[in-house]
Amino acid sequence: MNYNFVLDRDKHNPGFLVPSGHKIPELCGCGLLGVGIWLSATQGSFATLAPSLPSLSAANLLIAIGTIVMVVGFLGCLGAIKESKCLLLSFFIVLLIIFFMELILVILFFVYRTEVAEYARGDLKLGLTLYGSEGNIGLTNAWNIIQTEYECCGVDNTTDWDSILGGNKVPDSCCQEYSKGCGENNPSKWFVQGCYDTIESLLEKQTAVIGSIVMSIVVIQILGMAFSMTLFHQISRTGKKYKA
Repeated sequence: MNYNFVLDRDKHNPGFLVPSGHKIPELCGCGLLGVGIWLSATQGSFATLAPSLPSLSAANLLIAIGTIVMVVGFLGCLGAIKESKCLLLSFFIVLLIIFFMELILVILFFVYRTEVAEYARGDLKLGLTLYGSEGNIGLTNAWNIIQTEYECCGVDNTTDWDSILGGNKVPDSCCQEYSKGCGENNPSKWFVQGCYDTIESLLEKQTAVIGSIVMSIVVIQILGMAFSMTLFHQISRTGKKYKA
């Protein structure tokens, strides 16, 4: 798509830079959507570990976020190209709403962090009860992969499996060295730490990376709002008619 005509039409209009700014979220949205579709197609056997949120898998989450970002980015691009005050204002309002929703969610997460952690642990333990049951191959595969990759067992520890598989028995994916049947009556060869604490520790070690990603998203959103308002006011000053 060519954006040069905006510059050709008005070389003294600072708004010609806006399409490039609006193109960023659209490209990001396409990327997230593509990754989500790829995960859904290639990793279809994996599901969410939380039974209360059966559709909250990584693939579905990326598809949803990618679609929203792409649509919002397209709205901004179209408004900038056509110099439509209506579309630019809509783009600004949508971005502002998303920004405040993110801010509220972050605040609520930190205020109720303990409650969120307790709920997550309880929900994950509820998911364990579905392990190996009919129609839950996705959840079963997900637990096997996580326990193998992160070298952990259960939510808190190996005892989480006692009421599900019987005493002194865990899935073979809990074994330090995998072999069929290694999860029976062989606790000395099982991973000791629970998966919740293991993954939580890994995330805490990546705080700088996660913080950088969050800040990048915030900066892109602020730039998008700033660009849209810059062009909006530029259109108003040049006396262009309101375009729907």
